[in-house]
Amino acid sequence: MALAVFVAGGIVSCTPPKPAKEVGLQLYSIREDMKADTKGTIEKVGKMGYKLIEAAGYSDGKIYGMEPADFKALADANGLNFISAHCGQAVPDSANWETSMAWWDTCIAAHKAAGVQYIVQPFMDSIGYQSLAGNQRYCDYFNAVGEKCNAAGIRFGYHNHDAEFKEVEGEIIYEHMLKNTDPAKVMFQMDLYWITVGGKNPVDYFNAYPGRFELWHVKDKTEIGGSDAIIDFKPIFENAAKSGMKHFIVEVEESKLPLIESVQKSVEYLQAAEFVN
Repeated sequence: MALAVFVAGGIVSCTPPKPAKEVGLQLYSIREDMKADTKGTIEKVGKMGYKLIEAAGYSDGKIYGMEPADFKALADANGLNFISAHCGQAVPDSANWETSMAWWDTCIAAHKAAGVQYIVQPFMDSIGYQSLAGNQRYCDYFNAVGEKCNAAGIRFGYHNHDAEFKEVEGEIIYEHMLKNTDPAKVMFQMDLYWITVGGKNPVDYFNAYPGRFELWHVKDKTEIGGSDAIIDFKPIFENAAKSGMKHFIVEVEESKLPLIESVQKSVEYLQAAEFVN
């Protein structure tokens, strides 16, 4: 609502500034900075205008070498909601199933202590791509992990690259995964760049599988809105509700600029973009 302010000589209309958008950052984007100075880097991210962060630094119960509660406190102190994390394991054989499930118990407990809402596995090994039977092993595995996450109040999901859009035995791998994972246990984090590289249109999947894509990776060839951009994000964001998207997260993997500058430019672009709510 516009406000009218009376000043000498007339009336000036003042419109309150729009609230900052909840743009997230995948910290893998600035991986070397995180290794060199975790605390200082998180402080920089908070000052850039990001509101959410997604980690890629879990190991042995710690996050970037810190106790989960301590990393959460660092994020909170800089106005950042530590909302999600990338981690995972290759599908185990029957002999190693219980060992893998124990690993997940530790992983889930650590992220629950950090207040994380989503755990996302961003890979499969070759078994997941070679045959539908191999991919089904991953679907069953993800359903089991998702059930564990649900019990802890965390959503589990899978993040794609481009290889999931190849056809195996007459079916697109990604579509096989969507059909054979339980929506109550497994959501999908769609990487908008990699699906495009894989030759598919994100909106087609939003229409075919509405509600399955709770997280997005907003990614391009370099920084978002950069001169090398190949993705038209406007029609994708216009279909956000259909996709089921709850949060979107920037990832920059390469750039001609220092990556810390690229993620700064990315958040500035998205904060200014009228098509982003």
